[in-house]
Amino acid sequence: MSHTLRKQLLIVAGTASLIAGIVGVFIPILPTTPFLLLAAACYIRSSERLYRSLLNNRLVGGYIRDYIHGKGMPIKIKIITLLVLWITIGISAFLVAHIAVRIILLLVAIGVSIHIVLIKTKK
Repeated sequence: MSHTLRKQLLIVAGTASLIAGIVGVFIPILPTTPFLLLAAACYIRSSERLYRSLLNNRLVGGYIRDYIHGKGMPIKIKIITLLVLWITIGISAFLVAHIAVRIILLLVAIGVSIHIVLIKTKK
């Protein structure tokens, strides 16, 4: 694979991951952090300009930098995230009749909750 094609594919993958991460901010079922970190990883390997733009972005840049440097999440953000997650999952599970889908939603909520709780709490 040529170097140029590899860079272009990484830029496309990074952009798709960034979009998924941003959507994940509003839809708790999608994990925001892994998608944003994947976007950063793709951009650092393909475009220094896009990587810097991502890290300097006023909406997600601080979030990514704090996570990369192990600074964690503020307790207020953790609580809000968990509340939104469980309210959204609860409503979704209530509206879905399939028991298998309800179980999957519950497992996703538990997994995401464990991840959020295990992230270092930022002071």
